[in-house]
Amino acid sequence: MTPLRWATLALCAAALFVFWPLWPALVLAAWTAALTRPLLVRFEKRLKGRRRAAGTLSMLLFMVIALPLALMAVGIISGAQELLGMVRDSESAKSALESLASSPDAPLSLPKTFGEVMMLVQRSGSQGFGLLSDLAGAAAKGLVGLFIYFAGAYVFLVDAQPLWAWLVRHSPLDRRALERFAAAFHETGRGLLVGVGLTSLTQGAAATLIYFSLGVPRAWVLGPITGIASVVPLVGTGLVWGPIALGLFLTGHPIKGAILLALGVVVISTIDNLLRPVYARLGALQLPMYLLFVSVFGGLAAFGTWGALMGPLVVRLTMEALSLLNEPDAPSPPT
Repeated sequence: MTPLRWATLALCAAALFVFWPLWPALVLAAWTAALTRPLLVRFEKRLKGRRRAAGTLSMLLFMVIALPLALMAVGIISGAQELLGMVRDSESAKSALESLASSPDAPLSLPKTFGEVMMLVQRSGSQGFGLLSDLAGAAAKGLVGLFIYFAGAYVFLVDAQPLWAWLVRHSPLDRRALERFAAAFHETGRGLLVGVGLTSLTQGAAATLIYFSLGVPRAWVLGPITGIASVVPLVGTGLVWGPIALGLFLTGHPIKGAILLALGVVVISTIDNLLRPVYARLGALQLPMYLLFVSVFGGLAAFGTWGALMGPLVVRLTMEALSLLNEPDAPSPPT
């Protein structure tokens, strides 16, 4: 390799290192732009070719839809963490199951005298200051991520063609390979956000309604968790509604437990088989269910929360690369 190629390789690695902390925002921005492009086309026709105005309207409409969902997700995650801590602190498996089907929330105890207030401040003042500092730092980082996400989605939506043309001209890969990788990249986004996402959302919504109707506490948390469990092979949503039903039996509600078992098998689990083909037409991810499960939880273990996206994306792009290498007319590597 020539010195210029070594320098280019080093600079590309440095650029990747710079962008790495913001990769979730950039990847989600690219997927958002791809999903929002049909809106852009419609608005652009109505606005007689004014692409940037059409892009602004498309992003605003997307924000109106996405913001309530994001706020709901934050609340669900917070409730799930609290529920996980409660189950982890249970003395036995039986008590953990019983806690899922009962409400152990203790009443809030507030200080009643000035002395109690001062003792509370003195006891938790330093921890509170540290917590506020951590929250301020997390909020600043979150705002930067949100700005990168929305700005990136707008740029990818409006200026996608010039960016793609530049990439085709300067990439060491030929156009055919780039198009295949781009198709696999967008397929992963549609498959996760639309195909898998809608399936989990539907099953989670059905489970939430059933839990509410049976008086199961924290239904607004357990329902979405049930939907997420749909990606687990073999057991699927039964991983959640099964223990809840057993908890109902243990807490003296056998009729409710039997109803939940029946509805879990007939309704919650069956919805997956009925609607997955419909959702697959909107966004099918070409990964077997077991490989999707392994890539999601492997990504979580390797990269943290955002690894649920990174894992399937890396695995899907790897599969595409292996397919390209094994095709007879695959492009030869650059020398």
